[in-house]
Amino acid sequence: MPAVAENPKLPRGFIMAACGMAVLALVMASIARLTGYQPDRPPPSTAVEVRDLRFLDQPDGAVLVYDAADGRLTYTVQPGTNGFVRGVLRGLVRDRRAYHIDSGPPFRLTRWADGRLSLDDPSTGHHVDLEVFGQTNAQTFADILTASGRPKEAT
Repeated sequence: MPAVAENPKLPRGFIMAACGMAVLALVMASIARLTGYQPDRPPPSTAVEVRDLRFLDQPDGAVLVYDAADGRLTYTVQPGTNGFVRGVLRGLVRDRRAYHIDSGPPFRLTRWADGRLSLDDPSTGHHVDLEVFGQTNAQTFADILTASGRPKEAT
C-alpha cells in the first residue's frame, strides 16, 4: 500500500505563477481605474420609438402590460411563457425595492435607430440593453413595443 503524504506540496513554480497573475490583474485594474478606461460601448444612437409601460403581475402567472400614456392594456404575457421578460422585470423591480420605490412609475421601452432595444427604469436610472441577450429574447420586447397600436414617436 502506498504511503500517503502528510504534507502535500504544490510546485513552487505554480505558486509563483498564480501570485504573478493575481498581481498583474490588480495592476491592470488599477491602471484602468486611474486612467478612466471604459470598455467599448455602442455609439450613441437616436431613439425612434419609445413607449412607457406598466407591468402588472396576475395571480394566475400572467403579466399584463399597460400603456402608461392612456392606461390601455396592450399586451399579455401568458402564464408559463416568456421567462426572459419575467427575469428582466424581476431584476428591475428588485432594484426599485432597494430604492424604496413602488410600482407606480412606468418603465421605458425604446427602439434605437441602429435597431437596438433597451428597457429603462427612469425612477432608478437602471438601463438594460436587450440585444445582448440574443435576438429571440429581444424580439419578445419588440412585440410588446409594437402591440396594440403604434408606439409614440421618440422625442
